[in-house]
Amino acid sequence: MDDENLMQLERRLGRLHARQRIGIETDHEAQVFGQGINFFHIENWYSLHSIIRAALKMTGLYWRGLRNAQRIQIRHNHLHFETLPPAFSGVTLLQISDPHADMNPGAMQRLEAMLPGLKYDICVLTGDYRGLTAGPYDAAMEGMCRLRASLRDPVYAVLGNHDTIQMVPGLEQMEIQMLLNEAKVISRQNDKIYLAGIDDAHYFRVDNIEKAASVIPDDEFSILLSHTPEIYRQAVHAGFDLLLSGHTHGGQICLPGSIPITLDSVLPRYMGSGAWKYRDMCGYTSVGAGSSVVPVRLNCPPEITLHHLWRG
Repeated sequence: MDDENLMQLERRLGRLHARQRIGIETDHEAQVFGQGINFFHIENWYSLHSIIRAALKMTGLYWRGLRNAQRIQIRHNHLHFETLPPAFSGVTLLQISDPHADMNPGAMQRLEAMLPGLKYDICVLTGDYRGLTAGPYDAAMEGMCRLRASLRDPVYAVLGNHDTIQMVPGLEQMEIQMLLNEAKVISRQNDKIYLAGIDDAHYFRVDNIEKAASVIPDDEFSILLSHTPEIYRQAVHAGFDLLLSGHTHGGQICLPGSIPITLDSVLPRYMGSGAWKYRDMCGYTSVGAGSSVVPVRLNCPPEITLHHLWRG
C-alpha cells in the first residue's frame, strides 16, 4: 500500500481505525477456512472456481448462465411505515448490490444503459465492487467509475467482503459517500431521516452498529445499509426501521423454482432474497446485479431494486 493512500485513509478514518482495518485485511485475505461468520469461504478458493466453470461447460449450462447474468431485472419494493416523516412519503431509493464490476462486463454495460431512465431520489450501494477477495482492484475501480457516471446524486455506499479499505479514497473521489460505521442525516422540507452504514460484517468482521447508531436519536426513522443481512438481530435491537443488504446473490446458481443451493450466509432462508420482516424491522436482501466466483446465473436473475417508501 502506498504512503499517499495510507495518509488519505488515516485522515478519513483516523490512524487507529485505518491501520486496524488494513492489518485485519492482511491477516484474513484469501483464507478458505476459518475467519468470518462462515467457516468455509468458496469465494477464496480460487482453484475451485475453475472446476465449477469446467463442470458447467461440460453440462452445457455455462453459456446459458452467462447470458442470464446479463439480463438484469428491475424490482419494485413498496414499504409502508407509520413512523416515516410525512415529507419522505413517496421517496424512492435505488439499491444496487454486488456488481463485482471487474468480472461482469456484460452485466455492467446493461446496467449503465438502464440507469438513466430510472426515477429515484437516493441511490445506495451495498458492497462487493471487486470480483476477487484479494489482489489488484484497479479494474473494479474503473468499472465503478463508469457506473457512477450513470447515477444521480446523492449516492451512499458500504463495503463488502470482497472490498479492500484501500478502495475508499477512490470511491469518495467519485462522490460516493462511504458509510463506515457512520450515519448521515437526510433532510427533506422540515423533516429528516437517518441513513447509517456499517463496514463488512461477514468476513472481516469490522462492523460496529453501536457506533453507527449512536448519533441517531430515539424514535427517529432510520435505515441501515449492510453488505450482509446476517446482522439482522443486532439491527432490529438497535432500533432500525429498515435494513438493506445483499451478499447472498440469492444463491446465484439455483435449482428450478429459484431454490438456492447455498446462500453463503448464516441466516434464515426466507431472508436470503427479496423482502422480509423480522420483529418490527423490514428488510430487503438484493440478489445482486453482478455474479461472483463464476459469471453465470441459473434460475436466479440479477436485479436492481427501487424501494418506494410510504407513510401509513
